[in-house]
Amino acid sequence: MRGRAVIAGIGHTTYGKHPGRDRVSLIVEASRKALADAGIAKDMVDGVLVKMANAEPSILYGQKVAEALGMRPKIGCALDQGGAANIALISYAAMAIEAGLMDIAIICYGDTPRTGSRKVYGRPRGDDAVYGWYSTAAGYALLHQRYRQQYAIPDAHFGAVAVTCRDHGARNPNAHLQKAITLDEYMASPFVVEPLRRDDCCLLSDGAAAVIVMSARRAAELRIAKAVPILGFGQAQESWDVHLRPDLTRTISGVAGETALKMAGLERRDIAVAQLYDCFTVTPLITLEDYGFCKPGQAARFAAEGGIALDGRLPLNTSGGLLSESGTPGLQLVIEGVRQMRGDANLQVRGDGACIVSNQGGTMHTHATLVLGRAA
Repeated sequence: MRGRAVIAGIGHTTYGKHPGRDRVSLIVEASRKALADAGIAKDMVDGVLVKMANAEPSILYGQKVAEALGMRPKIGCALDQGGAANIALISYAAMAIEAGLMDIAIICYGDTPRTGSRKVYGRPRGDDAVYGWYSTAAGYALLHQRYRQQYAIPDAHFGAVAVTCRDHGARNPNAHLQKAITLDEYMASPFVVEPLRRDDCCLLSDGAAAVIVMSARRAAELRIAKAVPILGFGQAQESWDVHLRPDLTRTISGVAGETALKMAGLERRDIAVAQLYDCFTVTPLITLEDYGFCKPGQAARFAAEGGIALDGRLPLNTSGGLLSESGTPGLQLVIEGVRQMRGDANLQVRGDGACIVSNQGGTMHTHATLVLGRAA
């Protein structure tokens, strides 16, 4: 599968607040931009793959989106893997295209938790809710606390992730939050669920994004400019609930990462830039370790010493990630990866290496990895 499919077009709405907008209308806007970016007409698309909205999921959602797009796809579906679903859908599209089941696919997502319902993020968590376990933040606070204690991580090292991503977002004119912070400001930010500070937590953003996937052969026939090859992808899922896991500082994301790198035929040294899911600051740190870029317990120091900065060994989340660009779950990371591989990113990383992208859902329950190569 290495390089046999490409991402031929990308599009997104503005991120932030869209009062009065329906999430499907946002998807239509993002999809229209992705089609224009690829330079193709919508009647050429015969696959519509949609990430299920976190707020107020509904049955036959994929078909509702296809109806709004004015499309009658050969393959249409909606998938729920939390934040891992977008890369999962890209991989399913690539495989279906390879099998001849469809020709060109649009993968899209949209939601309005900022101005609409955000109850999914604050819901009670099973039987443990009677002890106060409410909200997404509570689960990540547990992971953060264990990682912090097990490896004696100074709070300022988590702050390095927040400061770096916020700095990148502050220089991104499309970012929801365009405000850099200092480490002192991070340390002074209030606790949300201790030890998580406000600036450890990602945004809640309205918005939508879409990408166009087709075969490399089809992209050549259509003379798509700067089509970005999909070199590898992989998935993995945890079966353990958070508090039942044998090790709170390790996840199965390493399986997804290893699968993607093996398919791509690349070593870690071949990766020039990373777009890693950063719903909380601990998330990309654990992912860096699970992917093998850092030894266990060493990613926080790596971040604090500048390893994830634009001029560092592995620049991270160059458009701001979930902490600054948009709290939408994951497709914006893919889009920034595409821009880096095209060579037209706002904060372009130098070099000729590949890009690795991670998506994850739940409390690091579901994982998906994508490796992108340079556009021809």
